Formats: sequence, C-alpha cells, structure tokens
Amino acid sequence: MDLVLNLADEYVLDAVWARLLPASRPLPGYTAQESLLNKTAHGAQSTLGQITGADKLESWLPRDNIVRQTISLYVITYIGILLLYFSMAGASYYFLFNKELMKHPRFLKNQIKLEIQSSLRAFPWLDLMTVPWFVAEVRGYSRVYEKWDEYGLLYLILSVPFFLLFTDACIYWVHRIEHHPALYKHVHKPHHKWIIPTPFASHAFHPVDGYAQSLPYHIFPVLFPLNKYLFLGLFGFVNMWSIMIHDSDMITGTGWEHIINGPAHHTLHHLYFTCNYGQYTTMCDRFGGSFREPLPEDDPLKSITETPAETRAHVKQEKEE
Repeated sequence: MDLVLNLADEYVLDAVWARLLPASRPLPGYTAQESLLNKTAHGAQSTLGQITGADKLESWLPRDNIVRQTISLYVITYIGILLLYFSMAGASYYFLFNKELMKHPRFLKNQIKLEIQSSLRAFPWLDLMTVPWFVAEVRGYSRVYEKWDEYGLLYLILSVPFFLLFTDACIYWVHRIEHHPALYKHVHKPHHKWIIPTPFASHAFHPVDGYAQSLPYHIFPVLFPLNKYLFLGLFGFVNMWSIMIHDSDMITGTGWEHIINGPAHHTLHHLYFTCNYGQYTTMCDRFGGSFREPLPEDDPLKSITETPAETRAHVKQEKEE
C-alpha cells in the first residue's frame, strides 16, 4: 500500500493535508531525518515531487507521521472498496447475472437494495479493522519487497499459487468455523440471508465476518516475502473473485468444477449451507468432507421453471412475513 499512498500523497493528499493542517509558515523540502515517527517504508518526500522552492505550503503533519498515514489509508481504502464494489458488482450484475433468478421464491423483496445497504453498513467498520495492517506494511512491518528479482524469478512465479493456496486453506477453516452454532447466528448468518445471491451480496456481511475471512490476505506477506506490485494485483483479484462467485451461475459439465470453486459451488453453499466452504479450489472441501459437486439438477432456475407461479408467490410471501 505504500505505492498507493505515495501516489495519493504526490498528486492529492499533500495539498489536502496542507490546507487542513497548514504549517505555521511555508516550508522548503524536508528530509526523512527531520520528520516525526520516521520508522517507515513510506518516505517523507518522494524524489518525484521534491520541493525546491520556499513558497510551497506544507502540512505540519509530514508524510511519514503515523496519524496522517492512518487517516490517509482509511480514506484511500474506503474510496477503493466503493469503486471496486460498485464497478465490478455492477458489471457482473448487468452483464452476467441471470435476471430470471429474481423470480425465484427465495429471492427477497428489494433484495438488491438490501444487499447494497448491508455492504455500505459493513464497509466503514471493515475499513477500520483492516487499516492497521496497511499501516504496518507502509511502516515496514511486513515482508513485501519492490525489486522483481529480489528473491529470484522462480520464487516470484511460485509466490502466486503459494498465496492462493495458503489463503484458500485459511479461509476454508475460518469459513467453516463461522458455521459453528456458537458463532453462526452472531457473525455469519447475515450473509446467508441471501439464499439466491447477486454480485451485490459479495460484501453484504457482518463486518467481523468480512474481516475474519480477509485476515489470511494480510497474514501472508507478514510471514512470507511477496512482491508489493504482485500483492496489489492479488488483493484486487481476490476481491473481484468474491464478487464473481456470487452471481448464482450454475454452469456445469466443464470439468473445471472438480478443481475450481466457482460460482456454481458457492451457489450451492448459499442454498444448502453445509458444503463448499472453499474460496478458489475444491481442495479443502474434498479433504474436509464438505465438497458437493454442482449438477444440472441443482440449478435454482429449475425452481422457477418447474414450480407453479401461485406456489412461488405463496412461498415468497411466507419468506417476507
């Protein structure tokens, strides 16, 4: 995140902070040694925008001040998740989601609105819990590295499947533990309100639920070296994957459903609750005895085409009451 923070400071936040908390007088460039709380990987001043004049306003909070970094990262993360959520979930909904599923008897009244509202309630708290990890990374408390060849090309390539398998296994167990009766109704049940989810349900969860399932993404670069550019790419990918598997698609017969935990698997999880806890692969579900293979007869669209309209309306009315 230091890459993102540097760019944000360079082009936006330096000016914002200077206006919000201006120094008592215009300052020339300052050095890392002159700044406060300087133990950080995020430099006091980028060489790209080095101040040379004496008439540029500065904030009395330098770039590497931990308070400024925390607030800046909170705002950046919040804006980022909003942009990602509405752009990717919106695109998935408009171009991929089968609108016929909205006729399903277990599709709630105003469900899309409710999913979005649930997500918007979760984001501020999820952001608050996540930002300390980003601050720690920016201040050098992780093993992210910048040079592509620092650990060799082979490790760079292998770190991608390593990251995915590590987080897949960890999320499987976090997810499965959340289904324990002692935790389920308090933490995970809000996400299972959406029996027939849309892409907007991807982030419609209790904040603690979302944070718990995101922890492996932050723990990995603390334990293992990971290129910082790769980390940003992978972090974006996993968020897009979470959106994609919530489109209730039940495409089967491709052969990949034996390996990849895709939308069909996660649709079954929302329908039946006790299967397919994995995130990317079926590996942990197979080892844990929770794998359920998606079959054509599992398609929720069959409940629409094979159920009389009056029965659907009756069931839907009962659900709403």
